[in-house]
Amino acid sequence: MPSQSPSHERHRLVRRLESTTLLDDTERQALMELPLILRDFAEGQDVVRGGDRPGHCCLVLTGFVCRYALLPDGRRQIMAFHPPGDIPDLQSLHLQIMDHSVGAIMPTSVAFIAHEHIHRALEQHPRLIHAFWRETLIDAAIFRAWMIGLGRRTAHERIAHLICEMLLRFEAVGLAEGGTFQMPVTQNDIADALGLSNVHVNRVLQDLRRDELISWQRPVISVLQREALQNLAMFDPAYLHMRRLPGGRGNGEER
Repeated sequence: MPSQSPSHERHRLVRRLESTTLLDDTERQALMELPLILRDFAEGQDVVRGGDRPGHCCLVLTGFVCRYALLPDGRRQIMAFHPPGDIPDLQSLHLQIMDHSVGAIMPTSVAFIAHEHIHRALEQHPRLIHAFWRETLIDAAIFRAWMIGLGRRTAHERIAHLICEMLLRFEAVGLAEGGTFQMPVTQNDIADALGLSNVHVNRVLQDLRRDELISWQRPVISVLQREALQNLAMFDPAYLHMRRLPGGRGNGEER
């Protein structure tokens, strides 16, 4: 029988989807009633491997994961970070073979949801099709924003932009308060995500601390001057397509 997760953890999926899409009570209940199989992963352990043919999607309940690929010589490219509430392999509903891996960056609890249960919920609640489709489109928008960063932003802009993005995404699922959240990445993780060297990442983080834009005592990040950090990053949250930004700021998307 599927294990049950605490309701506040199961609710993160609902909260995540509601940050971008309006749901009614029946749709929320359908998501809360999805059968889950829980599994814990240690830091560095793969949740899903490239080449797998999964029959389920994974919902991050607690912890933190990344999507990544390895070159034949072992070099790693991180393509996304995922906080609780995210389903990092949602595309496996329609793409049979994983073309990248999902790995735990810290001890992480994941809920596996069988594809058949997701398809049944979508059939019974057709508006959820739009919610999940919207999630994949936003995922693509985040990829585009990262590509712009890799191609055109300076190192300071890339790191500032990543922190601004992750703050909003943690706020969306109720895991950030007062500009403070836990993102247990290492300098090596940031380097692999943003195409920088460890030395360069270290230098930029020192500059951001010196300028009192952030405080970072791994795993806790505090954004001390939000507007100044956003200005440095040239950060426009529109690509996250949130219906309502934290703090009551509108993003022009009421759906």
